[in-house]
Amino acid sequence: MSDFALATPALLGDSPRIREIRALIPKLARSRSPLLLLGETGTGKEVLARAIHAAAGPGCFVPIDCSVLGNLLETELFGHMRGAFTGAVANKPGLLEIADGGTAFLDEVGELPLDLQTKLLRVLQDREIRPLGSVVHRKTDFRTIAATNRDLAADVARGRFRRDLYYRLNVVTLRLPPLRERKQDIPALTACFLARHGRSHQLTPELVDLLARYDWPGNVRELENCIQRMVAINSGPLLHPADLPSALHSALFTGQPAQFEAAAAPAAPAVPRIPPSSVLPLNELERQAIAEALSFTRGDRARAAALLGIGRTTLYRKLKHFRLAGT
Repeated sequence: MSDFALATPALLGDSPRIREIRALIPKLARSRSPLLLLGETGTGKEVLARAIHAAAGPGCFVPIDCSVLGNLLETELFGHMRGAFTGAVANKPGLLEIADGGTAFLDEVGELPLDLQTKLLRVLQDREIRPLGSVVHRKTDFRTIAATNRDLAADVARGRFRRDLYYRLNVVTLRLPPLRERKQDIPALTACFLARHGRSHQLTPELVDLLARYDWPGNVRELENCIQRMVAINSGPLLHPADLPSALHSALFTGQPAQFEAAAAPAAPAVPRIPPSSVLPLNELERQAIAEALSFTRGDRARAAALLGIGRTTLYRKLKHFRLAGT
């Protein structure tokens, strides 16, 4: 077991599936077979890929986000030569060439356009690339780890993903469980995030119970953001249910979203209800959260938006709505 894996929050916990995944890391690190990681957003697919790479030894870990590079993806993958297109003022190595001797992590590989799927398949078969504007092929040899939150088998059936590339990537498959399937790991994860972001903060027993009742659609990433936000805008030392982000607070105490109620165990005790006299309107809770985030970041709106878990455009709109533009 690598030190990296043991120190990685997303892989903490004592649930059977997480123990099984941690035990597989050394075995996967010894293999050069392509690995396909499946799981929802925020479950820790890149974290696991980095742990496997760290256990494998030397070489670069090269993350490639197949969902955000758009029209630049081809030149990012394969590189280009000077003069290959307008603006190509110098030779540029591609990410697949940089990964030589290490690991290429193809994140959200299901978002690759079909034409690039064909070119990627050739690289994986021939272990060589040809930069744009070049007639010379260059050798490259790397470990392939791909990840997706899509159902690639269904995409293959619909013609959205090449069948031959799917089988090339799908030699070894590993599914990371969502947090709602490993709720017994929430205390360990919470303790880790408090140690990372807290200032001697602690959770009240009531808050601990509530965290275990929520389904965490954003998984481990959402849990960390929740802890970080509560720590950032509360001096502590105790964090209470009222300190939860307004959206999560609303989900717990109003029964929304619906899947939260549906997934709750029938035998579990009912969520404690706050007496009406102590409840602030959601509008006011949201206003206070925004004001506190801006105060904590000393007016840095980008940081405040990140703490609140919203985009900057949304924050600007809410500042105007609550007349907090001058905060």
